[in-house]
Amino acid sequence: MQEAIRPTNLITEQSWRARLFPNNEWVLALVLVAECLIFSFTGNNFQTAGNAFEITRLSVEIGLLALVMTPIIITGGIDLSVGSMMGLSAVVMGALWRDAGLPMPLAIFLTLLVGLAGGALNALIITKLRFPPLIVTLGTFSLFRGMAEGLTRGIENYSGFSPSFLFLGQGYVGGVIPTQLFILVAAVLGVWWWLHRTAFGRSFYAIGFSQEGARYAGIKVRRRLNFVYCLSGLAASLAAVIYVAHLGQAKSDAGTGYELMAITAVVLGGASIFGGRGTVLGTVLGLFAIVILQNGLRLSGQPAELAGILTGVLLVATILLDRLSRRSESKPQTQTSAEEEFEVKNWQVGVLSAVILGAALIVAGSNWLLVRSLTREAGTGSNAPQNASANAPADKKKTVIAMMPKAKGDPYFISCKAGAEKAAQELGAELLWDGPTDLDPAKQNEVVEAWITRGVDVIAVSVENKEGISTVLRKAKDKGIKVITWDADAEKDARDFLINQATPQGIGETLTDEAARIMGGKGEFAIVTASLSAANQNEWIKYIESRLKEKYPEMKLVGIKPSDGDRDRAFSETQNILKVYPNVKLVMGIAAPAVPGIADAVKQSGRTDVKVTGLSLPNMCKPYIKDGVVDSIVLWNTTDLGYLTVYTADALAKGTFKKGDTKISAGSMKDIEVVGDEVRLGKPFIFNKDNVDNFNF
Repeated sequence: MQEAIRPTNLITEQSWRARLFPNNEWVLALVLVAECLIFSFTGNNFQTAGNAFEITRLSVEIGLLALVMTPIIITGGIDLSVGSMMGLSAVVMGALWRDAGLPMPLAIFLTLLVGLAGGALNALIITKLRFPPLIVTLGTFSLFRGMAEGLTRGIENYSGFSPSFLFLGQGYVGGVIPTQLFILVAAVLGVWWWLHRTAFGRSFYAIGFSQEGARYAGIKVRRRLNFVYCLSGLAASLAAVIYVAHLGQAKSDAGTGYELMAITAVVLGGASIFGGRGTVLGTVLGLFAIVILQNGLRLSGQPAELAGILTGVLLVATILLDRLSRRSESKPQTQTSAEEEFEVKNWQVGVLSAVILGAALIVAGSNWLLVRSLTREAGTGSNAPQNASANAPADKKKTVIAMMPKAKGDPYFISCKAGAEKAAQELGAELLWDGPTDLDPAKQNEVVEAWITRGVDVIAVSVENKEGISTVLRKAKDKGIKVITWDADAEKDARDFLINQATPQGIGETLTDEAARIMGGKGEFAIVTASLSAANQNEWIKYIESRLKEKYPEMKLVGIKPSDGDRDRAFSETQNILKVYPNVKLVMGIAAPAVPGIADAVKQSGRTDVKVTGLSLPNMCKPYIKDGVVDSIVLWNTTDLGYLTVYTADALAKGTFKKGDTKISAGSMKDIEVVGDEVRLGKPFIFNKDNVDNFNF
């Protein structure tokens, strides 16, 4: 019995290393040391105590999931539903607090019960019906997320929480230690003691080696599996509570992708996905290897995607070599040779992981040094802009402008980046361009937190969700960092200025007037937006609906569908619109990638009676405009928007622009109007067949 439940994988040498690091976790610890050394040289303010606490704060939600995922993976199981349970728990708590009017403590308690019930559902199907955990939790992954989206219709956000609740996710004890860190530390110690120091916890290793063998040894396998999956659901709900307090809002997409991050941390820590091996120490080391990598790359000015690449390479290498090691272990050999072979394979996993991550980090550091070198050369070389070299001495500190789009891959924001880079080159400023790869307000918060730690001069954000990001922007202002928003606004007290491409009323009314012109002032039309929670697009829709009531009573808006900023999703949503609303005469896209996706769907349907208009880039829509599928599009010069944002940020940092000014000089754009706290790019422009060839962006 004692041999069956030993967690130390056939290790007979009871050295201190074997006892403390049964799966060679010390190699991952060396990787962490290497990360810290590299980022101490390449990252601004990485080695500060404040950043160390910030790293722990960013680890809490994923850390809770990873800790409870450890015993699940040790048993040979998996739980893919924890991220979706976070989303469901978040909106349930928001609804109980705001809509049901329950006190927050009671709402939190009931939310934890929801997580417990979700975990119990997984446990019932896995243990009672004997379904594989992968299939079961893949199903509940969709079920829980679908329930969250159904409860909120995909658009409801819960915000306005009390400061006492937000302190749980945003506060600092003594002004230094993040409040939620105490929860993570308690969870780590509790799970470590339970898993490694109790017979109940150690029995999970026996289950992972062989469920049938564990049953013959007298272990109640079903009861233990029921317990651990219920615990997983409970931990996911607790993580959701902290997530909402951290972000300041509850929405259905909370925790998206967190299940994969948790699994990655556990497997990186030495746990076998086939069961029977894993430690809490390894999980914690794996967790911090990921979080420090993300944090360090951001503070070094490297793209966040590099963290995903490096983590992915490391994870794949670990899994493949783990599989090879288990194959060698299963060969009929003497016990001694099996032990030696298994030990060698574990060593190879650790060494290869360290080499891969170490080499990649060295490349990242080299790239950082190269970029800094080229930037200095660009500012002083013969090809540097004349105004940059003439206006500033060579040794003057550059203005560091951190600029964030909603989604880096969106062609709309790529064109904005071109203008931003041009302005930064003219001004001799350092431009940091980073953000999420999709519409994720939580990722926006993480990037801003890293910029605060780095100590940039100005932060400029295209806001995905104003409630979610306003808290962290206020924190940036409190640190003396200038804050501006562009393209979409935050709460007014969270920023200094808004770079407004056009007023929401102007955009909404122009779009409505164009639709009315095309439709002859009557008939049905539908809208395809980027995200049902996007603040700026919801403002446009509000003015579209107001304009319809005021001026076009015979026009009817029959549906608003999300595309997630994705052309293919816009294509499929338009196909559904054409089927559900056969009398629709026009489909309006109010996100750059949505319009060509809509046009593709309309063109393939053969519906010549349906026209397309909206807000997009001329180059994306040019073929459809010439074909007559897209009648017109409404926009502004996106390159100018990025250009104006950087010029405003630079002037704000240098003190040459301040509240009360009625205009700002923006390089080649000359003087730009300022109204209150808004810097206005100008009126929307209508692109059609007559003028679209005159533009190239």
